Amino acid sequence: MNKTVNINLAGLFFHIDENAYAKLQRYLDAIKRSFTDAQGREEIIQDIEARIAELFSERVKNERQVIGITEVEEVINIMGQPEDYRLDEEIFEDEPTSQRAYTDTSVKKLYRDTEHSYIGGVSSGLGHYLKIDALWVRIAFLLLTFFSGGGFILLYIAFWIFVPEARTTAEKLEMRGKPVNIDNIQRKVKEGFDTVADSVKNVDYVKYGNKAREGAGSFATTLGKIIMFILKVFVKFIGILLILIGGCTLIGLFVGLFTAGTLDFFDGSIADYVEMANTSGAPLWLITFLTFLAVGIPFFMLFYLGLRILVNTLKRLSLTAKLTLLGLWLVSLIAIAVLGVRQGMATAVDGETLITEVLPVQSTDTLTVKMKTQNKYSAEKYHNQSWKIRTDDNGNKVIYNRDVNLSVQKSDSPEAKLIIKKNAQGSSFNEAENRAQQIVYNFEVFGNTLLLDNFFVTDYINKFRDQEVELILAIPEGMTLLTDNNISTYHRNRYSDLLNRDYIGYYTVMQESELICTTCPIEVIEETEESNEWKYSESTSDSTVTNDVYEYPSKVEPEQDGVDVETPVKELDSIN
Repeated sequence: MNKTVNINLAGLFFHIDENAYAKLQRYLDAIKRSFTDAQGREEIIQDIEARIAELFSERVKNERQVIGITEVEEVINIMGQPEDYRLDEEIFEDEPTSQRAYTDTSVKKLYRDTEHSYIGGVSSGLGHYLKIDALWVRIAFLLLTFFSGGGFILLYIAFWIFVPEARTTAEKLEMRGKPVNIDNIQRKVKEGFDTVADSVKNVDYVKYGNKAREGAGSFATTLGKIIMFILKVFVKFIGILLILIGGCTLIGLFVGLFTAGTLDFFDGSIADYVEMANTSGAPLWLITFLTFLAVGIPFFMLFYLGLRILVNTLKRLSLTAKLTLLGLWLVSLIAIAVLGVRQGMATAVDGETLITEVLPVQSTDTLTVKMKTQNKYSAEKYHNQSWKIRTDDNGNKVIYNRDVNLSVQKSDSPEAKLIIKKNAQGSSFNEAENRAQQIVYNFEVFGNTLLLDNFFVTDYINKFRDQEVELILAIPEGMTLLTDNNISTYHRNRYSDLLNRDYIGYYTVMQESELICTTCPIEVIEETEESNEWKYSESTSDSTVTNDVYEYPSKVEPEQDGVDVETPVKELDSIN
C-alpha cells in the first residue's frame, strides 16, 4: 500500500499517492526548466499550478479521496508536455497551432471582463460568452432597461454580484473559450508583457520630461482633464439618449404600422377603422409605407448619430446612402402632403337630403315619443358621436353611429310630421348628397306611440363622411305630446326648438306656436320661464353664440329591464 502525501497546490489541499506525487513533481520541475528564460515566468507557473489544482478538484469527489497516478496522467494529457512547446520567440510565432497537441476540450465559462469594462465588466463578459461585440450587449441592456421601466438594472446588478471576475490567466482563457494549457497560458502572459512593452516604447520621453520640468501637478491641466471628462460623459449620455429615442421609436413605429391589421379595435381590426377614415383613395399599404419612411428616416438618423457618438470606429454613411435616404424622405413627405390634400378635398362640401313622413295620429290625440335601441348593433342607449363597424344580417360590414338629434317644431298643417334630415360630406355637392341618401334610418309607429331608432347605419364602402341624422318632429296646433325620458340625450335645444329640456317626461300641448307643459311642477315652469328670458336673447358680449345649439345638463335615469325602451317616469306608467 502506497503512502499518501498532503500537498498545497495554488492554495488548495489534496491527498495524493506517493507515486503520483513523484510524477507530478517531475512534471512541474520540467515546466519550470522550460520557462527559465521566459518573460513572466513566475506568473506562467502560478497560472499552470492553478489550472492543475482546478483539474484535480473536478476529479475529487470528497475530501478524503486520494489522487492517484491515473488522475495525474489525465491532467498531464490535458495540459501537455513541456517539450511540446518551444519557447524561442521566433519559432513560437511561426509554428502552426495544429502541431501543438493537447487533448483538453475547451469549455467556455461566464466571467466578468473588467479589463474592457465601463462599469462592472458584465456586458463585455457576456459578449465573450455569446461571441458578439460587447457594444451590442450594452445597447440591448439599455433598451431592455428603458422598456422594463428600469427593471433590468436589477438584472445587471445580479450579474455583477454572482458572476465572478476573470482574474487569473486561466479564467481569462476560459472566458474566451480557449483551452487552458501550457501553450495558451504562456501566450496570454506573453501578450500582457508585449502590451506593456509597447506602451513603454510609445511613451514620448521628451514630452514627459518637459512636463516634469514644468511641474507634474499643474492645476490648469488637472482642471482641463476634469472638464474634458465631464464633457465626454455628457456626450456619451446624449448618445445613449439618442439611441433610446431613435431605437424605441423605430420599433414602436414598425410594430404599430405593420401589425395594426392584426389587432382588434372595437369589434374590428384597426386596419378597418383606418380604411374607413381613409378618403384619399390611396391603398392602406401605401399610406403605411409612406408614413414609415417620413417618420422612420429621421429617427433612424438619430439612432445612427447616437451609435457614432458611442462608437468612434463606426464608419460614416456614404454620400450615396445619405442622398438616398434624403430622397426617400422628401418623396414620402410630398406624397403624404398630396394624399392629405385629397383627404381634405373629399370632405370639402356638405350635402343633405330631406324625407318628410306624415304620422297617422289625430291632432286631438296624445303622441308619445320614445327612442329604441337595436341589440344587433349595440345595446347602448345614450347619444354618442363615435363610429363603429358592425355586421348586418347579410354578413356585410356597415358603419354604425348614434349621432341622432331630435327637435320639436310646430307643424304647418293639421297633421303631425316627422322630418328626417340626413347630412354627409363629399368632394362635390352631388357626391355629398348621394352619400347622405345612403344613410339608413328607421322608425316605427304603434298606435299613438312613435318609436325612433337611436342610431343610423351606412354601407362600409361609403366610409366616414361626417354623416349625421337630424329629426324634426312637427306637432300641429292642439296636439298633446309626451316625450319619454330616454330621448333626453338626443334632444337638442335649438333656437327653433319648442321643447324645453325640463319638459321631457311631462305632458305638453301645442298652443299658439308654443309647447305648454300641463303636468309640470310649478318650480319647473318658473325655472323654464327664467331660462327662456336669456336663452333666445341677443348676446352683447364679444363671444358669439353657436348658430343653433344650446345643451342643458342631462337628466337621464337608467331604464328598467324589459322592452328596448320603457319610460321610467310615473306619468308614462298609465300610457299603453
